[in-house]
Amino acid sequence: MSNPELQQPDQILSAQSGLGNERTSTNEVSVINSVTEPAKVMRIGSMVKQLLEEVRGAELDQGSRERLAEIYERSIVELTDALSPDLQQELTMLALPFSDGIPSEGELRIAQAQLVGWLEGLFHGIQAALFTQQLMAQQQMEQIRQLQPGPLGSKADTGSNSAPLPGTYL
Repeated sequence: MSNPELQQPDQILSAQSGLGNERTSTNEVSVINSVTEPAKVMRIGSMVKQLLEEVRGAELDQGSRERLAEIYERSIVELTDALSPDLQQELTMLALPFSDGIPSEGELRIAQAQLVGWLEGLFHGIQAALFTQQLMAQQQMEQIRQLQPGPLGSKADTGSNSAPLPGTYL
């Protein structure tokens, strides 16, 4: 068996998802596996968030609005390439195209804020799923330790007066 410290996070998560724990939510696993290129999504998300901050207080002329609209639309295309089909569909439904012509400052800011919000929600969902999986893995390791024979595997005294059961049960 390979050392888990040397595995990539997606390998560890794939291995953990097959442990047979009935409490594992398929939604948690699917959220993690839905991002095929997490680094790309993080870079695009950071860029869009920074752009939104930069244009928040600035007056945008026609050229800058055109350029910002192009960047926004290209960001959507690049993000969909890094997502699973279900998240691609969700993003496409939320990221409505601009009407014909050059979008107004308000339209651009709203579209970018919506995209940043969606990405932050995606990131929070992934973090929550990873945290849940980590807790479940710790619980499973503790259960395995308790099942092992010997002093390390013996259950701690719970304070009850019941006598320990003889023999080792597997």
